Amino acid sequence: MTELQKASMWKRISAFMFDTILLGVVAVLLAWLLSVALGFDGYYATVQEGYAAYSQAYGVDLNMGMAEYEALSAEQMQALEAASAALAADETVARAYAMVVQLALTITSLGIFLAYIIMEFTVPMALGNGQTIGKKMFSIALMGKDSVRIRPVQLFVRTVLGKYAVETMIPVLIVLMIFLGVMQAEGTILLSALALGQLILVGVTKNNSPLHDLLASTVAVDMGSQMIFGSKEELLEYKTRKHAEEVRRREY
Repeated sequence: MTELQKASMWKRISAFMFDTILLGVVAVLLAWLLSVALGFDGYYATVQEGYAAYSQAYGVDLNMGMAEYEALSAEQMQALEAASAALAADETVARAYAMVVQLALTITSLGIFLAYIIMEFTVPMALGNGQTIGKKMFSIALMGKDSVRIRPVQLFVRTVLGKYAVETMIPVLIVLMIFLGVMQAEGTILLSALALGQLILVGVTKNNSPLHDLLASTVAVDMGSQMIFGSKEELLEYKTRKHAEEVRRREY
């Protein structure tokens, strides 16, 4: 059928949840491999040893929480400031801390990126019709809005620009900024706005398309009932043939 046969929402949600779990497993595994290759644990251990050494030397806990910090006496506050200054002056610990921060960002972003390339680009290219493992299980395919088979460039835009850069890394960076104290309430509001915007897109667009499908001009369809053409020429030939058949029927 040339008419758009959209995949049902429950099938899309089920495939999405299954693919998200697989993507998460692959991303964690890749992040672990990257952390081993880049020596993250060694830098982290150096930082922890530095914190422990200066905490013991000055009789304070450099890893204390906010409640403990607010309960400090004036004398304990002076000891904490002295310990913090000594820790900051330790070039070995400072260098290790900088590497921990840099590697954490690198490992997180690269691990997620490689997971997307494997699970959302390479696997669909191998299975054909833009099918991930989840989409394959639930008989969902991807195609262009013109009913033509999804092209590699479309799948790349959908995966890297839409899913990875916009829908994943922006929220991840916001979460990191919340964790580091750069953003608090405004970060939570921004995350909520992004999630709400995605829901609105799915609800109001003609093909119930999330942002990544809008960016790539793709649509999720039912594999069993949707005709997907190999090229625009093939689609045009099919329409011409169907039109000719309808003209012949009218003559009789």
